[in-house]
Amino acid sequence: MRRFSAAYLSRTRAGMWADSIAALSDLDLPNRRRILDVGCGTGELTQVLAAASQSENTNAAPARVVGLDADRSLLDVAQSETDLEYAQGDATALPFADDAFDLVVCQALLINLPKPAAALEEFARVSSDLVATIEPNNAHVGVDSTVEAEQRLEQTARDAFVRGVNTDVSIGDAVPSLFDSIGLQEISTARYHHEKRTEPPYSSAELSDAAAKASGSGLDDHATELRRGLDTETAPTSYDELRSQWREMGRSIVEQMQDSSYRRVEVVPFDVTVGRVPSDT
Repeated sequence: MRRFSAAYLSRTRAGMWADSIAALSDLDLPNRRRILDVGCGTGELTQVLAAASQSENTNAAPARVVGLDADRSLLDVAQSETDLEYAQGDATALPFADDAFDLVVCQALLINLPKPAAALEEFARVSSDLVATIEPNNAHVGVDSTVEAEQRLEQTARDAFVRGVNTDVSIGDAVPSLFDSIGLQEISTARYHHEKRTEPPYSSAELSDAAAKASGSGLDDHATELRRGLDTETAPTSYDELRSQWREMGRSIVEQMQDSSYRRVEVVPFDVTVGRVPSDT
């Protein structure tokens, strides 16, 4: 399983669900009493689940909402920001009894697992009712930028990453069949588009991202997967050539930021799939 830093997770999940949680409607959050967020990272979704489960039940006792992750350092960040319950554990061997929750959910987890069905089997074991996955379709990310080369280079890097990674980074389309393979009864699939805008005034994180592009360090974080994906006869460029063009692009971004002319919009589609655990499970 791939690991991510707290800064990366916070940056990529910033603002997600801030505009609407309509795509989560079939999770029936106001009527959930025991919710588990698997692969919670720094806890952004855990907080959304906790707030939504209480939003229409102001007179009811708060639902028990637990965030679980294998990375202790990420949990430390989550626990420093909220008083919700967090636990350390493996998604494929959950440290909970059968039927301990009535909803088990994950966000951007299955794409990072070599055997996602094994995790889903555990989700179904510890849930008495619903299982839900929120998975990005990284093959259909859209980028618009005032730096002409950014869209092209990001597409090149994204395509290479998809070829070079050892997990399915577009797994959202395959989740219904995975549900079926382990006996979950699919209720619905909805699509949510997470829009991330970069425009003045720029945040410190956005300035850091631009500096990382200008130095090439951001691309180096995925060098293994990118080299593997670019080491083919049909690849449009080599990793070293991509890195050189990437740094030049980053310098253009920094220059535009200096006169406040840089703007970027990225749209990431997420598929929300909800299934029910059969009553005889």
